[in-house]
Amino acid sequence: MKFMMLMIPAGYETAEPGTMPPADAVEAMMKYNDELQKAGILRDINGLHPPSMGARVSFASGKPVVTDGPFAEAKEVVGGYWIIEVGSLQEAIEWARKCPARPNETIEIRQIMGDDDYPDEIRELVEKYPDMP
Repeated sequence: MKFMMLMIPAGYETAEPGTMPPADAVEAMMKYNDELQKAGILRDINGLHPPSMGARVSFASGKPVVTDGPFAEAKEVVGGYWIIEVGSLQEAIEWARKCPARPNETIEIRQIMGDDDYPDEIRELVEKYPDMP
């Protein structure tokens, strides 16, 4: 089972372009990432620039509307993510508990949908696009 662990740092929604975490936090996180790698469960990992450097495309009017960041209505934003492959949600939770997160950070854990999670009708549609990752 694959899970995405989303790092949600409070305050990141208003961070200035180029904002970076302190070096000691990065060092602690890299040690944690190394532990995930050595356990053989880390599939992907990345940090994300703050919303002030991004954009949103919404479709409420039926047409795409682009809003440049930061986003005034945002209460929480993702600062980075891990994709891990473990046997259960409980195991993913245990790995998240080991993270050297700071007091302003939360990790949300979401299972990534696999082929077996979709009904036959959806799987048949997806199979029409064999080159998709």
